[in-house]
Amino acid sequence: MFELKEKIAVVTGSGSGIGKAVALLFAKQGAVVHILDLNEDACKATEKEIRDTGGKAFMHVCNVTVQQQVIDVFNKIGQVDISVNSAGISHIGNVESTTENDFDRIYNVNVKGVYNCLKAAVSIMKKNKKGVIINLASVASSVGLQDRFAYSMSKGAVYAMTLSVAKDYIDDGIRCNCISPARVHTPFVDDFIKKNYQGKEKEMFEKLSKTQPIGRMGRPEEIASLILFLCSDEASFITGCDYPIDGGFIKLNN
Repeated sequence: MFELKEKIAVVTGSGSGIGKAVALLFAKQGAVVHILDLNEDACKATEKEIRDTGGKAFMHVCNVTVQQQVIDVFNKIGQVDISVNSAGISHIGNVESTTENDFDRIYNVNVKGVYNCLKAAVSIMKKNKKGVIINLASVASSVGLQDRFAYSMSKGAVYAMTLSVAKDYIDDGIRCNCISPARVHTPFVDDFIKKNYQGKEKEMFEKLSKTQPIGRMGRPEEIASLILFLCSDEASFITGCDYPIDGGFIKLNN
């Protein structure tokens, strides 16, 4: 089950965190994985890790905010069976403290970046009359999170784009879903805590972990397993859906 043998998969943000976990798992399941990330060293490290274990991987240094760059990479790849849009950034602030530059930065990566990848992937998948797309939304798409104004905006947009693409291209054999993680322990989270809560890293890590009723943050590998299922043939009847993977955050927090 959940075999991806010889399927061509593109994973953005796969130099680290959730994206890297997805790339590694896809390769383990037989996919040919194309690693897209802005960080060249991170790209090389993920590619090497996959190849060292006998998998097939190719790296592409790519800025998802630049549409022509994205289109060129996808066209170079040629065939795309699976596209996972994992690249994203975060921001702390309410509407008053969020500057125009903050807002534009979040929009460009989390919204425009996903749009650029959707546009590139759909144009290729339409020709083949098949394809699977997974977007990373967030629990912020469904519930209010304090001091996450711009981030919540961006993830709400990801959820809406998912529904739109699923509706528009269902007759072209393209499935499009999104997942909504709560907090997941990645290097991104560690850097985020270090930057915003200097001297209180341990305290904040524990506090953020306990916001999930299950009592801990998720692991990238757990998120990757859900994405694998949704991209597999076993999920061929699923499209236009959002899947919370949140340790009970949405439903069990009162």
